[in-house]
Amino acid sequence: MSFHLGNFLITIIGFGILFLLLRKFAFGPLIGIMAKRQEEIERQINEAAARSQEAEKLLAEQKELLQKAREEAKEIVERARLTSEKQAEEIINQAKAEAERQRQQALLEIQREKEAALAALREQLSVLSVQIAAKIIEKEIDPEAQKELVDSFIGQVGKVQ
Repeated sequence: MSFHLGNFLITIIGFGILFLLLRKFAFGPLIGIMAKRQEEIERQINEAAARSQEAEKLLAEQKELLQKAREEAKEIVERARLTSEKQAEEIINQAKAEAERQRQQALLEIQREKEAALAALREQLSVLSVQIAAKIIEKEIDPEAQKELVDSFIGQVGKVQ
């Protein structure tokens, strides 16, 4: 193997010219494309980080809204329970008032019936008294007959009651 300086110089010069041509026409645009690609990737990474932060923020907001909704639901259930208890109490009070009203009405009805029965009894007593007086006037009664008449009268009064 021999070393030829001429070949070596031509090879070096050829390599230099090739390097300059590649640098101007291949490496420049290739490096530009790589730089643009690197910028695009960095932009996408930044966007992804921003979206991730926004998603975390939205998740926190959703959790807060969910907690508020749960609290509102508890309040609604509690208000419904209190309302139903009040309604139940009102219904019970109304039922008691109605029962008391019906009891008072029944007592009044009993009192009217009692008064009507007493009035009928008085009327029958007055009729019987008139009949007894008429019988006494018709005949003179000895003490024995008078006792029988009074006992008969008392027996008729007992049947009326």
